[in-house]
Amino acid sequence: MTSTAETPIDATLIGTVPATGFVTPLAGRRLAVRTDEALEFHDAETFLSGTLAPLRTLRLPSHAAAAPLHDGAVVAEGSRIRAISADGATRWELPHARWHGGFQDPRPPGPPAVSPDGSLVSVLVPTLATGKSDAMLISDDPQRPSYQRDTLLLLDAESGAVRARRPIGGVTSDLTQRWHPDGSLLALSCWTAWYSWSTWWIEPRRDGLHIRGGTTMREVIDFLPGASRVLTLRRAELIAHNDDRDELASHDVAADEPAALYDLGKLGINRGNDEFDAAILLDDRHLLVTGRVYPPGRPGLTRHWLCDAGTLRPLGRVRYPAPVGRVTPLGDGSWLTQGTDGLHHWALP
Repeated sequence: MTSTAETPIDATLIGTVPATGFVTPLAGRRLAVRTDEALEFHDAETFLSGTLAPLRTLRLPSHAAAAPLHDGAVVAEGSRIRAISADGATRWELPHARWHGGFQDPRPPGPPAVSPDGSLVSVLVPTLATGKSDAMLISDDPQRPSYQRDTLLLLDAESGAVRARRPIGGVTSDLTQRWHPDGSLLALSCWTAWYSWSTWWIEPRRDGLHIRGGTTMREVIDFLPGASRVLTLRRAELIAHNDDRDELASHDVAADEPAALYDLGKLGINRGNDEFDAAILLDDRHLLVTGRVYPPGRPGLTRHWLCDAGTLRPLGRVRYPAPVGRVTPLGDGSWLTQGTDGLHHWALP
């Protein structure tokens, strides 16, 4: 444990919103809130003041993964991608093979990702194997199909037309996508059982999707605004023999090796048991690392550390006056955490 990492930083509580759900900041000072049955659109100021008055509500299946658009949403389901207009009508639909993993109730591994200008949608879809020679996932059940590598599609957000496609990764169980703020690059992370994360930086061009670089065993966090740097998180997953570690990394998309690394084990108490579950970019200068530490003979404790987004070094440990759960950044340096009484809105002192 380092002394700098334990420097106290007292978070300032701005307010509490009596709501639950996954929050996504949108352009024009709006927020999207994904609940179990719907995607709600809110004015950010009104929502964060504690007033729940949705501007629009789109009903969605509970198993669907959705990405908000300026006038609706793109929704990934078990065997199709579709765009929903503001009135709830389906604008376009793209069918695909049923997702592997859950035959009775197949679920996509993650939501689509809409480009910053709203014109493109990146989405991963499963691909059926044409024979055993190209199959990566083979079932002994004759009722279940075999699959080859998943396919990344780049779609026109307005029409659903396929602009580009590329086989990528393996058979994905979890998915994270992040667009560069200027739309020039897409970072894609796919988690496959027994292989951990595979991550690529992908450049959409007129002639297709071109891989600029990538890394393994690391999940993308986000791009640093105003730079060609991407941040990743590695977690100890008991996969790599004699090389299991928790680590932050910063990558130049034009280089093979990370530009900066930080061993998160230095933040904890018990390197063999401490867990680091997420790293969240609060703004262009600050990262929030979340985890649990396990003091000897005591229950696990939730911890948040503030780190420098450029150097990855810790600036201190964030202290809260109330228990905190899942973290959502709002893009302005403030963030939300899930609490027992709703969403708490925090800022740095």
